[in-house]
Amino acid sequence: MTPSGKLTINTQQRGTPLGDLFGIFFEDLNHAADGGLYAELVRNRSFEFDPIDHPDYHALSGWAKIERGAGKATIAVDHAHPLNERNTHYAVIDIIEAGDGVGIANLGFNTGIPVRAGESYRFSVYARRDASFAEPVRIAIESEDGVVHAEAVIQVESAEWMRYEAVLTASATDFSGRLTLVTRGTGKLYLDMVSLFPEKTFRDRPNGLRADIAQLLADLKPKFMRFPGGCLVHDGSLSAEDRDSMYRWKNTIGDIAQRPPRRNNWRYHQTLGLGYYEYFQFCEDIGARPIPILPAGYDPHHKRIVPIEELGLWIDDALDLIEFANGDESTEWGSIRAKLGHPESFNLEYIGIGNEEVGAPFFERYAYFHRAIKDKYPEMKIINSSGPFAAGGEYERGWRSARENESDLVDEHYYQSPEWFLANVGRYDRFKADDPKVFLGEYASWGNAYYNALAEAAFMTGLERNAHAVGLACYAPLLCNVDYVNWKPDMIWFNNHEVFGTANYYVQQLFMRHQGDCLLPIEAAGMKASEPSREVTPIRGGFGVGANANAVEYSSIRLINHATGETLSYPDRALDRTGAGDKDIAMLGATDWDDYTLSLKAKKTGGGQWGFAVYFGWTDERQHLQWDIGSWQNQDSIIHSVVGGKGSVLTQSLFEVQNGVEYDLTLRVTGRKILASIDGAAVAETEDHIPYIEPLYYSVSLEEATGDTILKVVNVRCEAETVELAFEGMESGRPLVAEVHELSGYGLADENSFEEPIKIAPRTKNLTVEGTAFAYEFPKHSVTVMRVRGV
Repeated sequence: MTPSGKLTINTQQRGTPLGDLFGIFFEDLNHAADGGLYAELVRNRSFEFDPIDHPDYHALSGWAKIERGAGKATIAVDHAHPLNERNTHYAVIDIIEAGDGVGIANLGFNTGIPVRAGESYRFSVYARRDASFAEPVRIAIESEDGVVHAEAVIQVESAEWMRYEAVLTASATDFSGRLTLVTRGTGKLYLDMVSLFPEKTFRDRPNGLRADIAQLLADLKPKFMRFPGGCLVHDGSLSAEDRDSMYRWKNTIGDIAQRPPRRNNWRYHQTLGLGYYEYFQFCEDIGARPIPILPAGYDPHHKRIVPIEELGLWIDDALDLIEFANGDESTEWGSIRAKLGHPESFNLEYIGIGNEEVGAPFFERYAYFHRAIKDKYPEMKIINSSGPFAAGGEYERGWRSARENESDLVDEHYYQSPEWFLANVGRYDRFKADDPKVFLGEYASWGNAYYNALAEAAFMTGLERNAHAVGLACYAPLLCNVDYVNWKPDMIWFNNHEVFGTANYYVQQLFMRHQGDCLLPIEAAGMKASEPSREVTPIRGGFGVGANANAVEYSSIRLINHATGETLSYPDRALDRTGAGDKDIAMLGATDWDDYTLSLKAKKTGGGQWGFAVYFGWTDERQHLQWDIGSWQNQDSIIHSVVGGKGSVLTQSLFEVQNGVEYDLTLRVTGRKILASIDGAAVAETEDHIPYIEPLYYSVSLEEATGDTILKVVNVRCEAETVELAFEGMESGRPLVAEVHELSGYGLADENSFEEPIKIAPRTKNLTVEGTAFAYEFPKHSVTVMRVRGV
């Protein structure tokens, strides 16, 4: 192996601390909590499902009536005599004919209630009945065809609500079971909070977490966990008492039977069984710092806004949360935490206000939160927001707010193509150390293939190298139930009995487990030149207009060549997709010019919450650029770049299209630079960069506890790269030991699956070399983490 270059690491010169750089983000979407990390096996345990959660839901969703032999019964849901004021619905089994038994069965999540032979399950229920108190209620876990896998008996002996418990031990393995409650006698049997948990939860906690999913998260060794969202945080009613309220943390603590049912903004129900106390506890269990995110009294999705004079209650919620996490037992909320079983502080250091916020109302309100928190808790690190995109007007507004308020961190979010990540490995190179630090609170490339993970790994070396500017970073989303998908890609996929980490998961694991404590200097010499991923040409190709579930008219369409002055005109186009499920694209022509302006007038004449679409640089639907005006709830102007069918938002600003108003749109394209204007005012200025692929992407750190020098190297290219590695400062005359963890040998389209859960996973080997320098071949398409120490 002849080295093509050299990487020299100074092992003695400590650089920027890495702090809590790499962590995880939990949001309850894709049934990440109920039906996921939260180990409850009963779906709709308190009969509180409602159309407000999802149009298909009703109070008996997930339940089925049982009538055995000549048994007859009616099943209804009532609220006349509830268990408590916050959990008002309960099931009523009216026994008409006892027969061989009547009752109710829960169908569980996914394929049903999963049980394994020899394992035990904790059952509990609140129940009462108005007759036949001596008649037992038989609890069983049964197969779909009625084979009993486990059973127990309880005696409901009161007309008042009482809690009953039993332990069921399974005699067989079945992932499609049913939980059944059957009785005989006469009268009515009332049931609420019907619950079944595995005894083997994570850390064996009651009301605990699903052990296999939780263990995958623990195995990452994250430095922090951001929770509970995400858009979950701020999408909802302003009243904490409303069924569809924003996520309010005080609703999520205490007795689970007292926690109110709530709509999840991802269109399902949330029990809040996994609440703030459980989040804090889980963070403690896995050694991750908690980072709670709170709403600021502003819902950007529906423009619900708390008046400034009423903001005090929302600010108090933030202050009370800090007291709940950190206060001693002499404080109001510290004592509540202690009564829940945790007298010690949870050592909260960070708090976030808002999520992906856009618009002046949020940033006006943020300032009030910031001042109040800093006044009472000056050491608390406060996280501001910069919207859901990597650039543009709202992104800049967020950063202005952060600088004006001296926020500690700014929460950046973006989901982009792998090519965008490769083009932006150096995104934070020019960020200033004295600015607020970046909290990259949500990011991912579009996909769970090995190529996505490879591009993300290259990008993460840039995050690590720029620890002067980047304080925290976490991939998102974290979890997805394969049968309840709201969003993808996701880091971890599961069903009711299996779970696997994606290729993205194992990249994250490598960076978290081997983060190190501070950067070390690294210098490259003699390396190959960077190469463009594809031909670098001006933006040329087809151009056109579109409609998305609306009706639009385009007129006065012209294309101007700024090099020659030539002007081409095109016929007016009217597109109508009102009531239609997909978009309509009308191509107008094509150009091979290098410097041109597309100008047109546009008017929306009907339809839903979308405005106009202008397409340019068109090869096909998988390769083009587009300008959306009035996109997503009619509030954005966005320039997208689509490569290989994967989109990237290059820049965004707020813009709302009014029905019946004619707008002058101009799009100036110069090389790969883009300038978009509406009615003569610039709304977007950006450049679509083609990534230049480096021979290697790398970063290096020192782990204080072990003394290990940790080198991370990513090779995105299609050929192996051999370089000399020189570790200056290592004791000469003694061999070096290198522990190597490597991802390599996979096809770019390869993915993990339930059938092959660790098809893509790191392999480990050990090297011993003489001296302080040696040659190493980094395989093509590889991620390598090398821990080096002297013997």
